[in-house]
Amino acid sequence: MAGLSATDAQKSSDMLLKCRYIDEITDSRGVVFATGTPVSNSMTELYTMMRYLQHDAIRGKGLAHFDCWASTFGETQTAIELAPEGTGYRARTRFAKFFNLPELMTLFKEAADIKTSDQLNLPTPTPIYHNEVAQPTEIQKQMVQELSERAARVHAQLVDPGTDNMLKITSDGRKLGLDQRIINPDLPDDPNSKVNMCVNNIVQIYEDGKADKLTQLVFCDLSTPKTGATGAKAAKTAGGNLDSPELNAVERLIDKENPDEPGFTVYDDIREKLVARGIPREQIAFIHEANTETRKKELFAKVRSGQVRVLMGSTFKMGAGMNVQDRLVALHDLDCPWRPGDLEQRSGRIIRQGNRNKEVHIYRYVTESTFDAYLWQTVENKQKFISQIMTSKSPVRSCEDVDETALSYAEIKALCAGDKRIKEKMDLDVDVARLKLMKASHRSQQFRLEDNLLRHFPEQIRQNESFVEGFTADMQTLAEHPHPVNGFAGMEVKGDLLTDKDNAGAAILEAFKDAKGMEPVPIGSYRGFSMSLTVEDFGRDFILTLKGRMNHRVTLGKDARGNLTRIDNALNAMPDRLQNVRNTLDALTAQMETAKAELGKPFPQEDELRTKSARLAELNAELNIDDRTPMEQMAEDAPAVQSAKAERPSVLAKLKAPLSQPCAEDKIKHRNKEER
Repeated sequence: MAGLSATDAQKSSDMLLKCRYIDEITDSRGVVFATGTPVSNSMTELYTMMRYLQHDAIRGKGLAHFDCWASTFGETQTAIELAPEGTGYRARTRFAKFFNLPELMTLFKEAADIKTSDQLNLPTPTPIYHNEVAQPTEIQKQMVQELSERAARVHAQLVDPGTDNMLKITSDGRKLGLDQRIINPDLPDDPNSKVNMCVNNIVQIYEDGKADKLTQLVFCDLSTPKTGATGAKAAKTAGGNLDSPELNAVERLIDKENPDEPGFTVYDDIREKLVARGIPREQIAFIHEANTETRKKELFAKVRSGQVRVLMGSTFKMGAGMNVQDRLVALHDLDCPWRPGDLEQRSGRIIRQGNRNKEVHIYRYVTESTFDAYLWQTVENKQKFISQIMTSKSPVRSCEDVDETALSYAEIKALCAGDKRIKEKMDLDVDVARLKLMKASHRSQQFRLEDNLLRHFPEQIRQNESFVEGFTADMQTLAEHPHPVNGFAGMEVKGDLLTDKDNAGAAILEAFKDAKGMEPVPIGSYRGFSMSLTVEDFGRDFILTLKGRMNHRVTLGKDARGNLTRIDNALNAMPDRLQNVRNTLDALTAQMETAKAELGKPFPQEDELRTKSARLAELNAELNIDDRTPMEQMAEDAPAVQSAKAERPSVLAKLKAPLSQPCAEDKIKHRNKEER
């Protein structure tokens, strides 16, 4: 289930055992936790806190196991959210609806003394939030589409997890949302990117605050600086380019290539641009350069005095415990952290006692149509739960994951009036929108089944049948050109017949010079197959293609004999490839039969949708609410897109006929095209 982690950690288990031991010898009075973010990421943390501090209490109430606790206080909910690749929506089931909140908080407050900012009334500056939205470049749009395709392949299990996985895609997506040059330093610097927008804002605020030596913070958890070999080693030790110990394992999995290559970093790029715009280099500092506690204290003192005007760092290194708020006037969030607690720690550096400014500015930068939108939505969803329970006011009986900004003006007016029908209307809004989306999905699925049965399945079956024929023929060719016993069948390279393995391997390496790009360059033949060379992956891979009825690709290396072994291995793998094609063919046939059985089935929840829609319309009329929420608009617009298809005549009658007829017609059409 999304949003819940089922794994444990050794340090957490160790902490629990120590807490249990101290509770035993002190009668549950010996453990004190002090934190500003007891729930920083997900609802599992509230259960974890209670387990640490109230183990006997929750066990006495039968809530010691998480399943019991969750069934008492929560319920799963299916909602529509942005897909991680940022190009569409998906339905996700997550634990985001809670019941019995007064009882939950009463139990929790037996061990927790919650003090919120509205109770303390501390003399902190008033924050002014600015959302800076950068438009993606054409290159970024193309890369996002590639990420979407990669995610689809990973989700469909079409790629080896060791080759590509969601960790790599998520990492690439976060980097792409920050700056396209992190993916490839040779890509152009977009003047309208969010990094350049940040530079412009920093310079403007720097100039405006010159008289008072006002200071600024820049938070960025990605593309952190690595100053020299020692810095690189330290950065890797502390979490590498992600600069967070929780993501250290991810970093090791993702960035194994070129570990010591400095490459492009956003930090260095911003500093060089600020220096070019007139800010002295000594007034710009990276938290990573202060690698000891003494240096950190010196750096923080310089920021408080205004000697350092711009301080850049990550949440991990510059979050909790840093006091430099004296002259801070602006904070820039270049990227989005995973945890709302981290975002709160960032804001806490500037919205803090001791800041001499009455108003401060917090800039949050987002690149539209990239992972940024998904990341901010993720943090927002997590923060909703935390805000609903960590409050000084009495919690409501239940709370849902409802975005307040999605309510219309008329709904807000009705809510202020305290009308009980609003609760029913809000429930119906969610249910009707969900049912309409499900119905639209059902209709789309029916149209997709029609298309699959008419075009996709027949084409795929014909294609795989041709693959079977091709592999069978190539296996016959290979059998007709065997290696002699303890010998070599010989290879023709550039017109020379080479019977010695070393000479043949050396000739292939020599042929590398003729390959210039993706255009195949014929170089000879081997065991009945013609050979051609291409250069792919930006000049890094030399690909040899052996062509018979089918193409057999081999990635070559720099070892002459090793290349010959690779070529033979690729040819000898034909039986396995043939079996895979036959398996695909069987799967396609089974899918076609399943599609025939599913086609024409009505929407199973049609009656529920009709009843709830009628009641919702009645409530809207009574409450004089005509505006639709964005969820309703999205749900109602979805079937409209399919209206043209809806008028299409059904193909059920055609599908009852044998599929051999349309296949025969297609073959005749194909033959006619070839004759032309």
